[in-house]
Formats: sequence, structure tokens, C-alpha cells
Amino acid sequence: MPLRLGVSLQPRWPLDDGAGALRAARRAEELGFDHVAVGNRLLDSGFGLDSDPLVLLSAVAGATTRLRLLTSVLVAPFYPALVLANQAATLDVVSGGRLILGVGTGWNPAEFAAVGVPARERGARTDDHLAAAKALWTRRPADFDGPFTTLHQAHLGVPPVTAGGPPVWVGGHSDAALRRVLRFGDGWYGTGADAAEVTGVRRRLRDLAGAEHADRLTLASAAFLTPPGIPAAVPAPGRPLGGAAPTPASVADDLGRLAEAGLTACTLWLPVAAEHVEEAMEWVAAEVAPRLP
Repeated sequence: MPLRLGVSLQPRWPLDDGAGALRAARRAEELGFDHVAVGNRLLDSGFGLDSDPLVLLSAVAGATTRLRLLTSVLVAPFYPALVLANQAATLDVVSGGRLILGVGTGWNPAEFAAVGVPARERGARTDDHLAAAKALWTRRPADFDGPFTTLHQAHLGVPPVTAGGPPVWVGGHSDAALRRVLRFGDGWYGTGADAAEVTGVRRRLRDLAGAEHADRLTLASAAFLTPPGIPAAVPAPGRPLGGAAPTPASVADDLGRLAEAGLTACTLWLPVAAEHVEEAMEWVAAEVAPRLP
């Protein structure tokens, strides 16, 4: 299966009225990218696009027709389960089934304190919220009794258009995260994973669940890339594709190794200024994509 390439709308979009982000999304669709991604921060990080992913991706859905929409990643403990399920189902409907719900447990103590959620509960709340959302997406009415969510004969306000709800990609590299992938996910979502790590994750998933169950999962990851000749606006938080001086061949080689290891989707995180994002995407589409198998 060919490696599907997407692009993150981070790190440095001045949101303003959203025109820049929407223009970039439309250009990504024109260039043949598979998806665009938006992360989830509630407080100003000084580092990226600090917006609500479901809200911004709703605008992207209206500005595009084919592009898939990835939350990369939505912090599940921040959202009550019913709110999460209904918002995701709504975006699934208005986008015509293009949402991929990338989720994680989060990490920022300041954000957890601000929303009144104990950070120590983030794993348990993520499990609870995903289980409740799955119940709401698949059953009408739905009953659910979890540690943080109780539903009795609940009819979700907006049923998803995708059978079973939008696909869920679970982020994380720990054993707990991989068990969460197998319980609730349609895929695993990593950050900065190299081919050896993808191979290791695939092996660990098989060890936990057996090949038949593990091999049904999508393996995806974000990767960092600063095309040559385009100045970086912020440092990439990991080894960039193609090394410190990337060329079309070196980037394609890295992506090819990821695909051989089992990765099926890769989100390119381009740490360049907003005015260079479309230029960076065009370089990938013209110079790198044709070299991929």
C-alpha cells in the first residue's frame, strides 16, 4: 500500500480570521496530500497553532472536498465523553466522513489544572471517554457505566455518518498506550518515529494481541521536515526527515524505510513560517512524492 502523506497546519499559523490556514488546506488538497492535521492546545504555547482542532477542522471541511481531517492529537481528558462524542460525530457528518480522530492523554500540567482535571487521571479518563464515545456511536440508545461517565438510554444528538464512528488513532509509545490502541483504536499514531521504532511498535502490538488483530491497525506517525532553501521558524522537536541537509532523495529514502516497516500514513510537520508553508508543500509534492514507491 502506498504511503499516504499529510501535512500539519502547525507550527506557526497566525490564526487571525483563519484565511491562511484554509488557503494552506486547499493547496494541500490541490497538491494531492491525503490529510491535514491540527493539534490541541488550550493555552498559548508560544510554539504553534493553539486552537481547538475540531473547530478549525470544521472550517477546513467546508473549504475542501476530499482531504481527510486529522486531530493530531486531541487530548481526550479535556472533553467530557458526551461532548467529545457529539462534536466528533458532528464533524464526521459535516465533512462527509473525512474525520480521523487522533487522540492522546495529554501532558501539560497547566492545562490540566486550568480545566480542573487531575493530570494523574488522564489515562483512566481517556479510556473512559473513548469507551463511552464508542458506545454512543454504535448504539441507540446507549448504556454505559464507567468511572467518569454514566449513560442510561442515551441517544447521541448527532449520529456519525461513518459506521461505528470516525476512525480513532491512539497516540503514545508506552505499553499502556498500545493496549489503548488495541482496545479502542483503528490505528496507532506516533511522533517522530523512525523505521526501527515502527517495527518495534508493530512487534509489540502483535505480542499483545496476536498478528491477526494487530495487523488490521493503521500505523501512522508525524515526522519533521524543513525543505532545503526554506528557513525554519522554530526548531523541529526531533530528527528531521532526510537528515540535517535534506535532499529529495534522502527524504524519499527515509519515507520509504518507514513504509517498509509498516507505516501507512505520515503527517509532515513543517517548522517553517506561515508565508513559506505552501512553498514547502509544493517542494514535497514535486520533488519527494514522485520518488516514493
